[in-house]
Amino acid sequence: MSNRQTEIALALQVVPPFTDDAALKAEVERRKAFIKQCLRNAGGKVLVLGISGGVDSLTAGRLAQLTVEELREETGDANYRFIAVRLPYNIQHDEQDAAASLAFIKADVEDTVNIAASVLGLGDQVAHLHGLTPERRDFVIGNTKARIRMVAQYTIANANNGLVIGTDHAAEAVMGFFTKFGDGACDLAPLSGLVKGQVRAIARFLGAPESLVLKTPTADLEELRPGMPDEESHGVTYAQIDAFLQGETVSDEAYQIIVRTYDNTRHKRQLPFVP
Repeated sequence: MSNRQTEIALALQVVPPFTDDAALKAEVERRKAFIKQCLRNAGGKVLVLGISGGVDSLTAGRLAQLTVEELREETGDANYRFIAVRLPYNIQHDEQDAAASLAFIKADVEDTVNIAASVLGLGDQVAHLHGLTPERRDFVIGNTKARIRMVAQYTIANANNGLVIGTDHAAEAVMGFFTKFGDGACDLAPLSGLVKGQVRAIARFLGAPESLVLKTPTADLEELRPGMPDEESHGVTYAQIDAFLQGETVSDEAYQIIVRTYDNTRHKRQLPFVP
């Protein structure tokens, strides 16, 4: 393991590889306990999460639902609940996966907020968008979608005195693969420190359908490139990112891409700059 690998793994608090099923189960229990403590600290009883159809929101959503069910059982308080929110932009191209995720999660409450009108309305009012190339405008609007989705989640959470869950994990954090103040904003991030393979392993352990566990990850924010795989954006695979984070040897090209991207996206993982 290089010095940079060690430095980055420590900064992102990367979880060591699961040695067996007992270690995996212990990690699941640790993360449910974390969610419970977050609710207790905030004095809240409601969790909110947007469900995209990907394995990250699937895993975080099922952990949230299991946690509130345990809290109801432990406390006798029926007010603990999890709200799963669908946040499509018009019609989502992989809507069937989102529906399958909801069927697996079995959330106490399912809601849908179509963000299209909000995104388009804002876009019409921002003159700075009008002179951009189609590709650049599509990219900017993609980030707007992510931020509007988070606004919707916080609106629901505020209305219920609840907390918003984020789905960031180490394999996305190292690449800065999230929208600042969009999907990067949340009250708690129960998948933090896990690599992508570990998120999939937890999803499988919880009983998720294999088609969703192994689904090709995509942010799906740009209309000109719908469903573009994350790995195409990264320039490296999640297997390479996971290996890098867990101290294994990767190719020189993959190493350079990961380290360069980590350094270039440092601002995303920090609080705002101050004097």
